[in-house]
Amino acid sequence: MALGKSARKEFPIFSRKVNSRRLVYLDNAATSQKPQCVLDAMSDYYKRHNGNPGRGVHTLTAEAGEEYEKAREETARFIGAKPNEIVFTCNTTESINLLSYVLPAEISHGPILLSKMEHHSNFVPWQQMSARTGRKLAFVPFDVTKPITAKNLEKINSQITPSLLTIAHASNVLGTINDVEEMARFAHENWKCPVVVDAAQSAPHMKIDVRKMNCDFLAFSGHKMLGPTGVGVLYMADGLMERLPPFMTGGGQIGRVDDTASTWADGPAKFEAGTPDVAAAVGLAEAMRYIRKIGIDKIHAHEKKLVKKTLDMLHGIDGIEVYGLPSERGRVGVISFNVNGLHAHDVGTILDRHGVEVRAGHHCAQPLMRQLNVVSTARASFYLYNDMDDITALEEGLREVKKIFSV
Repeated sequence: MALGKSARKEFPIFSRKVNSRRLVYLDNAATSQKPQCVLDAMSDYYKRHNGNPGRGVHTLTAEAGEEYEKAREETARFIGAKPNEIVFTCNTTESINLLSYVLPAEISHGPILLSKMEHHSNFVPWQQMSARTGRKLAFVPFDVTKPITAKNLEKINSQITPSLLTIAHASNVLGTINDVEEMARFAHENWKCPVVVDAAQSAPHMKIDVRKMNCDFLAFSGHKMLGPTGVGVLYMADGLMERLPPFMTGGGQIGRVDDTASTWADGPAKFEAGTPDVAAAVGLAEAMRYIRKIGIDKIHAHEKKLVKKTLDMLHGIDGIEVYGLPSERGRVGVISFNVNGLHAHDVGTILDRHGVEVRAGHHCAQPLMRQLNVVSTARASFYLYNDMDDITALEEGLREVKKIFSV
């Protein structure tokens, strides 16, 4: 299966134009586009198998249940887990909020340790948990030009004993890949605390092996990895589901309901109250098959070439400041930058006139923006259907930005 321009043929959205220009989609860190096979899989489910899984004995409800569990099996395979360790949610945000509500009863009263590199979805839920439970927040010190590693944890080891470590595998602003494997080892050995990994920006672009990573929980979203919106994944290491209370309660996740008390279903169903979005899970599974056929390592290598080319291009234009690691090494396909003297929204608006779609704003990472000493940045983020022509279009757009604003 092809990458770059050839791959775009499999994505219907690339047949359209934006402002009479070819669509150059460089906002993949926000959401990805969908190949025809994913759209077909979801359509086929609704046309042929639509039912409410687990709520009857007729053919359609049985087929819906089979499709849903097949999706769980494919998801488990994708990250090296077992199916009974996979909970389907709406997105990464819901996955982490779920944890912020169910974990307090199972962890110590020590501080919650996180970084200011986090997306708000791995920041605000822990703020709220702190407010509810009285646990303090503690922050891992880091340099924005380097990844976060176990060495960063060593610096604060004598100062705190966290109840929890929660960390992004890859930054949605800087593209930095953090060494979560070594951090998980350090946290388990020194603090005996669970580790939560936000893999929203890494799972679509690089191989995830939860066994090797040795994390306790891992969360990511379907829509950032060629799948639909409305489905996310929460991995819980074997044995944790049995100990944790449910997040939501109601239909589908109960064992028995008496007049004054209830018991819960076993396994993932305990955390999947209500009718699930089966079609979205089917779409996610098809997206994972598509990625697996290409090869996740091949995708990551392709994106590294694009990042290198883009960094070289940006460094070659006067008045552009680039944030994060100095080279493509240690990055996923995300680059944030500013044109000196301009707001990122002005940059994004002019680029859109050229059909070049980048993100402009604080990227749901305001604490990191403050550490960078900026209000916002422009962000270009890549995926398997991007190519060198897209970088050329970005460069042409940026030169037009500088010409229009005389900077």
